[in-house]
Amino acid sequence: MNNPASADTLPASEAAFPPAAHFFGLAPFLRMSIAGYDFTADTQQMIADAQDNPDDAMLWMNLSTAMMSLKHEELGLTIQDQALAQQRIYVRPAAIQPAKQRLLMLVVPGNLSANVPLDCLLENSDVDLIYYFVDPHGAEPLAWAIPEHDLVMVAIGASDETRELIKRLEVKLADWPTPVINAPQYVFSSERNTASLLLQNVPGLQISPALHVTRTELDEVAAGNLALSDVVQGHQFPIILRPVGTHGGHGLQKLDTPAEVATYLTQLPEPVFFLSQFIDYSGEDGQFRKFRVMLIDGKPYACHMGISSHWMIHYVNAGMYEDAAKRAEEAVFLNTFADFAERHKVALEAIYQRTGLDYLGIDCAETKDGQFLVFEIDPAMVIHAMDDDVLFPNKQIHMRKVIDAFRNLLSERVNP
Repeated sequence: MNNPASADTLPASEAAFPPAAHFFGLAPFLRMSIAGYDFTADTQQMIADAQDNPDDAMLWMNLSTAMMSLKHEELGLTIQDQALAQQRIYVRPAAIQPAKQRLLMLVVPGNLSANVPLDCLLENSDVDLIYYFVDPHGAEPLAWAIPEHDLVMVAIGASDETRELIKRLEVKLADWPTPVINAPQYVFSSERNTASLLLQNVPGLQISPALHVTRTELDEVAAGNLALSDVVQGHQFPIILRPVGTHGGHGLQKLDTPAEVATYLTQLPEPVFFLSQFIDYSGEDGQFRKFRVMLIDGKPYACHMGISSHWMIHYVNAGMYEDAAKRAEEAVFLNTFADFAERHKVALEAIYQRTGLDYLGIDCAETKDGQFLVFEIDPAMVIHAMDDDVLFPNKQIHMRKVIDAFRNLLSERVNP
């Protein structure tokens, strides 16, 4: 996430943590990381403070997020368990007080990709975010007293681990007294395999089915005992493999031969994988372009475009911060997004109608023949307005549209 171009320009006020009495959320750590500020020393001070205040659950929860932001995930999860043993509800007060809305966010214990990081989008808003850590394993997921709120959002990512929990929440929220954002009965429409099947046969939309294959089946392909088409009908190399349940590109690789499958399996221990057909979406110049679009109440909004010579694009390592030409091209995409949205109107409307989700991120591209190519849909994508104004002079304009759209969604649901 580091942005070397602005590492030395972060104002001291932004380098500091929020007031210690507050629940931080992810936003301050993401902001510092994007700006290139090393908060390791700050985290070490947090450790000392936590040791001096072992009963301060908020301090432990903040330390947990700091550790995971510094890539110490296992330790961060252990610290998170300690915080949750003391307290299950954490509030990130609105930056603008008095708050206009109180949003109850139902979340689960887990890593940084387990829940919707809404605080990154709303860090300077007038919305109080109330994080309610549900019990993912108990018969009663909402075992603690419900705080006063104006709306509730199911902010839990779809995964095999949360499937049964989401079903229990569907029962609990069926007659909820306040409006529900991303109702639980729709959450699993964004799960990778479900989404890849749900979005088939939409005119102008292309998505490769994400099919489950076992390690045993892949071993047979790697050994030459089975053809790939024997395991996954109609599929040929090259393919994309990734372990089931992973995010952020972990274990995601393009494989061209059975020998590469054999090597891949030696690197990962997981028993089940998602397999998809690789689709070459490179442009005439050989570069790949991936877009992140938000659907909010069914309306599309542009967030960013990453450009890379590699097919697997993560915005933070695509050279966007270092390459002015790439940033200029991204600016054109953002400024002309209305044309993009109109071109793919049918596909975007189908995604909204078929998923039923009020708030949804889409990672996508355009194929060589102009179709809307979907890589992933997920409400838990990181969306923020933290990029440097000098490097990205008009990006705040477009992120403001995303923020306003979500605020309008909340207001319209409370006062239809």
